[in-house]
Amino acid sequence: MIALPLEVTMPDDRPRRTPLDDHPTVLAVRARPAPPAPERLTLARVRELALAAGADDAGVVSIDDPALAEERPHVERALPGVRTLVPIVLRMHVDDVRSPTRSVANVEFHRTGHEVDEVARELAVALSGLGHPSIHPAMAFPMEMESFPERSWIVSHKRVAVAAGLGTMGLHRNVIHPRFGSFVLLGTVLTTAEIEGRSPRLDFDPCISCKLCVAACPVGAIEPDGAFRFSACYTHNYREFMSGFTDFVEEVADSRDRRDFRERVSQADSASMWQSLAYGPNYKAAYCLAVCPAGEDVIAPFLADRAGYLRRVVKPLTEREETIYVVQGTDAQAHVQKRFPHKRIRVVRSSLRPRSAAHFVRALPLSFQRGPARGWKATFHLDFRGDDAAMATVRIDDGTLTVTPGLHGEPDLALSCEGAVWMEILEKKRSPLLAALTGRLKVRGDRGLLVRFARCFPS
Repeated sequence: MIALPLEVTMPDDRPRRTPLDDHPTVLAVRARPAPPAPERLTLARVRELALAAGADDAGVVSIDDPALAEERPHVERALPGVRTLVPIVLRMHVDDVRSPTRSVANVEFHRTGHEVDEVARELAVALSGLGHPSIHPAMAFPMEMESFPERSWIVSHKRVAVAAGLGTMGLHRNVIHPRFGSFVLLGTVLTTAEIEGRSPRLDFDPCISCKLCVAACPVGAIEPDGAFRFSACYTHNYREFMSGFTDFVEEVADSRDRRDFRERVSQADSASMWQSLAYGPNYKAAYCLAVCPAGEDVIAPFLADRAGYLRRVVKPLTEREETIYVVQGTDAQAHVQKRFPHKRIRVVRSSLRPRSAAHFVRALPLSFQRGPARGWKATFHLDFRGDDAAMATVRIDDGTLTVTPGLHGEPDLALSCEGAVWMEILEKKRSPLLAALTGRLKVRGDRGLLVRFARCFPS
């Protein structure tokens, strides 16, 4: 038996000193007076800071706003404890953006984009200096590319700006500011500050429904009924961004020698891609912004002389001879051939390449082509198993698409396989016929619909 002491000495509650307590930095910090409490911030104060930093307009919106529900997990990951988002607006020089010499427009995009990042940084530093940790995600790049081709941006600047009442989303899927129109670039500062007051909601739509963006788009990405062909815009306008660059590299890899490469890629395309790497990727069009007359500071020439506006602003872009990048069999290819026969078509591979079967299902609305889907209807069941499992009911009905999670009703065609097998089929590593014969791909229903389905999502 172990003898216990008659008295137990309680441990000393005083903090024990460590070598760190004698470090000069620690001594210097502890000798300072206590920092002041964080400044209480109001909407007016934050706008004052933003305009002083160089913004042309700014607002605030709470992280609790229902319009930002999709943004919340992403911004909270970037700044734990974020409570408010502060969108900023910088205007661009209108005449530069409208120039038919597109290098002029692209210099303006890049210059203003860099300025947005500088202004956002200055505002974030100011808010942090007032006791509220704040960060500024990039206006455009760099992004979190490990997530690509799915969401790689931290925050949707457009969604935040609209939620804060700084504009509305136009037919061209860009924010239209009530004063500056479409000629703006956007940034967002994330802050832990609770800001008193909120930006007033915009009580009207600055868009004037002229539909000049519809007429000017070289690939027909904007349809008169409001539909948007995402894949058309992404393939052409963003040719030198992200997966368009990947396609270029694959052309290099696939070429047998320099002569074969020259047959595949023109000297101008090679030089343009080099220029994008050296000076920043260039938009191939952005005509939807260039022709937009909306906004108090922009609309006067359109109101004064509409015919002259079309002649001076719209026609130099629509009549411009240029290369248009399209995927074979898409609505964009048909649109260029019909509407702009003087423009050169270059067929490229699709830039929308899913990285999993689940991503394939989510991306269907982005790559859907209305043209091949007109005049017939069918219901498809997609059942992909494995690590990237996904089940969806896809309904095509005379040019419309509906994708519903889960399997519902009786399909006209049902596909079932491992997600990895489906990706191998999409990447042409595995024959769909051989996969069906060996039981790796199970097909039930009208197999002729498989061809029709594939035409609606060309790659």
